[in-house]
Amino acid sequence: MAISQAEAKQLIERLIFDQQSAQSWAQDVWDMSPTLGETAAKLIEVFDAVVDCCPEEKLENLLQDYYQEQMPD
Repeated sequence: MAISQAEAKQLIERLIFDQQSAQSWAQDVWDMSPTLGETAAKLIEVFDAVVDCCPEEKLENLLQDYYQEQMPD
């Protein structure tokens, strides 16, 4: 079953940030350290750009690989 790019982005964000949004995570990092917060914001910006330019099939394959790693044997 194919998933859209938007769905893939949401699932990848859940893998990385758990239940928190990427922006909330960056704000938490910023609150601890403005220097690291700036880096966190850049990371999210690049993450968004990579997801936007990556073909849906590759995103889906990436997700399948990561979710299979998390499944207990």
